[in-house]
Amino acid sequence: MNLILLNKPYNVMCQFSAHPSRQTLADYVDVPDVYPAGRLDADSEGLVLLTDDGKLQHTISHPDLKQAKTYLVQVEGKPDTATLERLRNPLDLGDFITKPCEVKHIYPPEWIWDRNPPIRHREDIPTSWLCISLTEGKNRQVRRMTAAVGLPTLRLIRSAIGGFSLENHPLMPGSWIKVDPDALKQDKYGK
Repeated sequence: MNLILLNKPYNVMCQFSAHPSRQTLADYVDVPDVYPAGRLDADSEGLVLLTDDGKLQHTISHPDLKQAKTYLVQVEGKPDTATLERLRNPLDLGDFITKPCEVKHIYPPEWIWDRNPPIRHREDIPTSWLCISLTEGKNRQVRRMTAAVGLPTLRLIRSAIGGFSLENHPLMPGSWIKVDPDALKQDKYGK
């Protein structure tokens, strides 16, 4: 059974099949028969777990199995206490209501790589970093959550899934390593 940690670069499709205009996971990982356990949008970057085991893939990606996913999010604006509380509590996004999650206002993480291309920068609008941990992962959920509270997402990096974290497994974008699947069960590993 293979379990691979990949730092998916920005603007890469989270699939192995060819795409007409963008790179895919196949441009970075040459291990046969592995598939992503969960996805990241092309405009998101960071940790993706790949496996060749269907049961493990289900364990990682299914929201009922509570594998927390942590995102580092650079947003436009400065969140106040009330805004952070709105993000933590169930938030109505129109087609669904989010589950409660953990949200912290953080300093820019020192270990994060520069994005290519860089995010847009506006002199008159400050940016902030949030750390958001949740167990669900609906399509574009984190971006929709921050937009709903008036903090548009500029950059989104998935930094951890379950016990695996890019902070403890420093991988540059496009790099990957094989890891022990049993480490996924260790709740505090990588925190």
